Amino acid sequence: MGDTVMTIVAIFLAAILMFVFPLMSISERTDDIAQLRVQTATVEYVDDVRTTGRVSRDEYESYLQTLASTGNTYDVDMEVKVLDENPGKKTSQTEQTKIGENIYYSMYTSQIEDEWNSRNGVMKLKEGDMVVVTVKNTNTTIAQMLKNFLYSITGNETYKISAQHTGVVMTNGSNN
Repeated sequence: MGDTVMTIVAIFLAAILMFVFPLMSISERTDDIAQLRVQTATVEYVDDVRTTGRVSRDEYESYLQTLASTGNTYDVDMEVKVLDENPGKKTSQTEQTKIGENIYYSMYTSQIEDEWNSRNGVMKLKEGDMVVVTVKNTNTTIAQMLKNFLYSITGNETYKISAQHTGVVMTNGSNN
């Protein structure tokens, strides 16, 4: 009887070692590759917006397709902080400089989409505006499922793949 129990335990442990751990390793590697692709695509997208001074619907949809090519679903939050310059002037005989402070107001993804609808799919920015893009996966990856099963990790806000990039616009979009 003792040998039978030990044999069953040995078979169970062998099955775990032969199947579960390699599956976990491969799924973790897949998540790492997806993380790298999402981070790279996000940096490229924000840098493109920074250098052109424009946020276009076509480029945004291309960016979303790049994210979808990883096989996961994502929640993409985009924010454009528009520089609202205070035009107050301090005058003297030799120079004029601005006084006061520059204030930013934020436009979020839905407001940017409204701008696209009213401006033929392109929102032009000016030098000094800021662009922030944040991405988080919304689906549960295989690696997350295996970890939750093996380690009993639970939580609603668990995401494995995420990226964020921020940049200041370097050129006026109206010049392009």
